[in-house]
Amino acid sequence: MIRNVSLPLLAATALAGAVPVRAQSAQDVASEVAALRAQVAELQARLAALESGRGQPALQGQPLAAASVRQAQPESESIQQAQPESEEEEEPEIRFRGAPQFTAPGGWSFKPRGRLQYDAAYVSSPAGISDPGLGFSNELRRARLGVEGDIPGGFGYTFELDFAGEDVEVTDAILTYEASDAVELTVGQHNNFQSLEELTSSRFSSFVERAAFTDAFNFERRMGLSGTVSTGDLIAQAGVFTDNVADLGDDGNNSMSVDGRVVFSPEVGATRLHLGASAHWRDTGDVAGTSITRYRQRPLVHSTDVRFISTPELGVREETSYGLEAAILRGPFHFAGELHWLMAETLPPGPDPTFFGGYAEIGWFITGETRGYRNGRFDRTRVANPVEEGGAGAFQVNLRYDRLDLNSDGVVGGTQDGLQASLIWIPTDYVRFLLNYARMSYDDAAIPSADGDRSYTVDVIGARAQIDF
Repeated sequence: MIRNVSLPLLAATALAGAVPVRAQSAQDVASEVAALRAQVAELQARLAALESGRGQPALQGQPLAAASVRQAQPESESIQQAQPESEEEEEPEIRFRGAPQFTAPGGWSFKPRGRLQYDAAYVSSPAGISDPGLGFSNELRRARLGVEGDIPGGFGYTFELDFAGEDVEVTDAILTYEASDAVELTVGQHNNFQSLEELTSSRFSSFVERAAFTDAFNFERRMGLSGTVSTGDLIAQAGVFTDNVADLGDDGNNSMSVDGRVVFSPEVGATRLHLGASAHWRDTGDVAGTSITRYRQRPLVHSTDVRFISTPELGVREETSYGLEAAILRGPFHFAGELHWLMAETLPPGPDPTFFGGYAEIGWFITGETRGYRNGRFDRTRVANPVEEGGAGAFQVNLRYDRLDLNSDGVVGGTQDGLQASLIWIPTDYVRFLLNYARMSYDDAAIPSADGDRSYTVDVIGARAQIDF
């Protein structure tokens, strides 16, 4: 289509083809000028028609003055072919939730997600114990990147990889379906409802590591199918699981578990209550003692491989465990505590020990925020005065007593009692800095001191810098 062509240029083009080089009389010149004016008027009318969409461009390769122009369509046809405003495609909506979330018409959405956590720690050495894992250590604790979103029809998805270790690991790989407002089904690799502490994301924990029993009892994400029913203040969750996706390549892995959890979380005035219980049964699939299980734990921080508390290797056939949860949130204060028991049935004629773990913690936001809570677990805390608005961010202090007992039925794994404190600075909703101190006391420790003593204390300092989106 010809657009924005100046009249002087058209006139010059027409003159170039219409005026001969030889001399002309005044009458001839006047005739030529009149003819040119008529041509310019005609061209001007054609350009106006082209601009309004009622005409067609000149044929390619022909002089403009001599080009044939198709007859303009009737106005009624032109209007009929025009796109109605009501049928125009809607533009995707873009919101920012730590990262851009794209929402398209029809129920599609897409959002990148991830977290980066860098840890540094110091673990003191009991007298006479020398180990490279003691003293200063540091690591890239988590480096995760993934996507999440919705699919039309009530479906959703989450897929996330962790790049922090030597190998890339799949953390979450799930497909969800909202059967109704109250029922959601999940298939893929996800947490199997172990406890409040385990289900709370590491992005929102009050210490650099979770309570000792969560790792000691080998809690992890597993492949499975589960359902969640939410009605009012009650949440019920149950599922059937196999094993972690990284372990499923082993043909001898035939483990299977059934897991369930119930949470009642009413609001009583300005106070949020959380009462929960969970039960778990797992068949390891080990009938010949080829799969070895150990229950053990690090001293608060993950950057050291030293474990002062650990059971011997056990041939575990079945595990049965159950836990109790309680939490209270009121204004800037929160309390949380859990008790968890694990009964390990070993292959005959081995023992059948029952191990115990639990904690109690209290926290206070000095700057007045309330700890986030959603769907039966702790969630993101919204900073009242973030640094990007000229504020100082949020400051929180926490105290915790953490207990782990791995002595039972002739199995001596030791006991660990931790008195822990943390200071957290949240300058903005998606950035956190944590500083922890712990005094860890051991009895029947797995590592004896130089004089054979297995009862001693260890001091631990841990720090983390974190960003997530």
